[in-house]
Amino acid sequence: MSELDVHLAAGKPAVLRVDGASEAATWVAEHRDQLRSLVDQHGALLVRGLPLADAAEFGRVARDLAAPLLPEREAFARRWTYEDGIYSSSKWPPNQPMCMHHELSYTLEFPGLMVFACLGAPTSGGVTGVADAAAVLDALPADLVERFEREGWQLVRNYNEMVGVPWQEAFGTEDRGEVERYCRDNSIEFEWDEMDGLRTKQRRSAIITHPKTGARVWFNQVAFLNEWTIDPEVRDYLLMEFGPDGLPFNSRYGSGAPIGDDVIALLNKVYEEHTRREPWQTGDLMLVDNIAQAHSREPYEGAREVLVAMGEPVRLADCSPTVSSF
Repeated sequence: MSELDVHLAAGKPAVLRVDGASEAATWVAEHRDQLRSLVDQHGALLVRGLPLADAAEFGRVARDLAAPLLPEREAFARRWTYEDGIYSSSKWPPNQPMCMHHELSYTLEFPGLMVFACLGAPTSGGVTGVADAAAVLDALPADLVERFEREGWQLVRNYNEMVGVPWQEAFGTEDRGEVERYCRDNSIEFEWDEMDGLRTKQRRSAIITHPKTGARVWFNQVAFLNEWTIDPEVRDYLLMEFGPDGLPFNSRYGSGAPIGDDVIALLNKVYEEHTRREPWQTGDLMLVDNIAQAHSREPYEGAREVLVAMGEPVRLADCSPTVSSF
């Protein structure tokens, strides 16, 4: 089998151009080992030129590359489900960015590989950027790293019909007892309110070790699931209506102390300095090592249809966590 020709350019992810493939799933199956090797080498790989046109074919590609696929749990935004393990990208306002993050980094088991497919490119924007998590960690101030290494980070969430995602949707059940069992099994503190709303709290390591490479990486969603990333007008309204403890999500230091907007601004600045981006084209396939690389979604205009699958589950316990969970 011939070597695949990968194009490398400053400020862009590795791009592999495919010519003459008559069927995407067949081509991917034939080149699976090479593709996985390229992801290991570069952290993220954009495959361009495949005749990838619908969710069913993307499902075959994703299962071949990343099985077993993970179901959505503890969702912070709505997705559409195409089939088991195949979802739309998170439904987030098009004019607002989804800041850099590692998918499901607040769970005890998260995807090792993210698989994206663009079935419809937007008119402008909408890039899925990537950033090297080891380089980001190295660029952060030593005192901030030491604090997060010592304390970890804490995610506080409120699930109800008025803010955020309802708990029934986030946990995939109408049974409060099943939600409680899930929370206990996954080191999540929980409490119900008188309106059938759910409030949860979980502490996780902010810095972990990649189980394959041994690299220490900045691995969390502190810069995204934070009060300072909410649109200011929306944030002011939510604070007025629900108070500081009623926001749909907020990240804190592991001790529970608030994280200032200056820290979030610093994290986003460092992320931006390490972001690599390439505009989507219809038919693109993108593979992202979810531990080695953070990813984002930039604001966009026009219709955008990007599908996602989350596979190759990895347990936090196998990544040398620096703090114990609740």
